[in-house]
Amino acid sequence: MIRLITRRVGVMILTMLVVSIILFLALELNIDSVATKVLGPYSSDEQRQLWLEANGYNRPVFERYFSWAGSFIMGDFGESIRFRVPVADILWDRLGNTLILAAVTFGIMIPLSILLGVLSGMKEGSLMDRIISLICIITTSIPEFASAVFLSAIFVFSLKLLPGTSTMLTGFDPVQLILPAMVLVGYGFGYVARMTRASMAEVMSTHYIRTAVLKGLPYRQVITRHALRNALIAPFTIIMLQVNWLLSGVIVVEFAFAYKGFGALLLEASLNSDVYLIEACTMVAVCAAVLTQLIADIGYSYLNPRIRFS
Repeated sequence: MIRLITRRVGVMILTMLVVSIILFLALELNIDSVATKVLGPYSSDEQRQLWLEANGYNRPVFERYFSWAGSFIMGDFGESIRFRVPVADILWDRLGNTLILAAVTFGIMIPLSILLGVLSGMKEGSLMDRIISLICIITTSIPEFASAVFLSAIFVFSLKLLPGTSTMLTGFDPVQLILPAMVLVGYGFGYVARMTRASMAEVMSTHYIRTAVLKGLPYRQVITRHALRNALIAPFTIIMLQVNWLLSGVIVVEFAFAYKGFGALLLEASLNSDVYLIEACTMVAVCAAVLTQLIADIGYSYLNPRIRFS
């Protein structure tokens, strides 16, 4: 286990190093472009040259990269071009908002998808299996922007039960999280449920499950102690991948409900060519991706003893 964790941590560090180099070369190599984005297209050549000299952009590329990477490690992401404040002052608040939305979504989506997937896989081909599969296919096939409009039309304009935006202008309001969470749960739970169903159906057809049933073990005990753990091996990896989607892939939902989260911040940075904010958001997203995969590998080894003891 220690060897596995060490190897995965090394891969995680190497991945972040490669991504940081690509990101730096893509956004920081052309220093004239950086100066133009910071000072504006109407700045003079003299102003841009003075700014480049003052901010150390005339140094060699390798020296600038190590200085840039060191600043990132220390939490200094520069100043946002769009908001004119340090990037860290905006980034962590927006990331915290998205983590709150992700926690609510996960708290509903994962138990629901696992429950439906297990029920469907236990009775493959039954009426319950077909109904659950149909629901999963329909919800997953509807994109977030369409379901956001559809749910808003029902709960905001027709029933007038929920607010149409989630700006949180008057402070944290859990009611404003209901619609964004409903959209995300509706879009994401079907995929996890289908993966759980496929894995559960495969496990239920194995010899050791049939042997346990023939020996007279209680059916509930066969499911909870023997089938469920093995059926969760494949869906667990998919579940961890959903974390990346909930961090940077919820741009449509956050924009639709005016939710001040990480995805909306990344969209604003891209639309305004905010170089330093784009860099910070990208590195945070990559860090979250490699960290969740590390957790997935560790969890996978606990669920599958053949990996843990190999």
